[in-house]
Amino acid sequence: MNIPNKLTVSRLVMAPLFFIAFHLASWFGPQLQSTASILTLILWAATELTDLLDGQIARKKNLVTDLGKVMDPFADTFSRLTYFVCLSGAGIMPLWTFILIMWREFSILFVRMLMMGKGKPVAANIWGKSKAVLYAVSGALGILYIALGNWFKDASFLTAARPVLTAVFILAALSSVMSFLTYIKAIIRDGSLASMSR
Repeated sequence: MNIPNKLTVSRLVMAPLFFIAFHLASWFGPQLQSTASILTLILWAATELTDLLDGQIARKKNLVTDLGKVMDPFADTFSRLTYFVCLSGAGIMPLWTFILIMWREFSILFVRMLMMGKGKPVAANIWGKSKAVLYAVSGALGILYIALGNWFKDASFLTAARPVLTAVFILAALSSVMSFLTYIKAIIRDGSLASMSR
């Protein structure tokens, strides 16, 4: 358990804390809306920061491990699906975009396990990187939208911002699907799927 792996584990811990913080007001009363908004923003920032740092530290200090290779994408999926299930449940994120993202994430985890069993890691691609950025941005905007709604009641700019927020969620879902299809295309071209079926 080196430093990058500890940072990864911290994301696994922060995901349920985020879920709890997000629902504080609905569970314990509207007087906790501001507190819930502040906590969710802090937990989002801490989660994304540790995601950025663990990879950088692992590569810079040559601390890349097999555990980290498996746990890092799992922690990413675990934490970001937690954001999205909260935002979807709150009616901020379109349900169909959440479903597409969830299906993609479970599918790619399955593919990664298959490929790791063959000793062939799944390489990142431009769609995967754009997907990661859009996940982080859409999560942040959704959380911020709710926070601003709690802090500024009846703010007109929130109504204007809603279509933009929906568009970002749609872009995140589409980039998610495209990155998965790109992975599958690369695997088929490599012949890995054919070798697994023998």
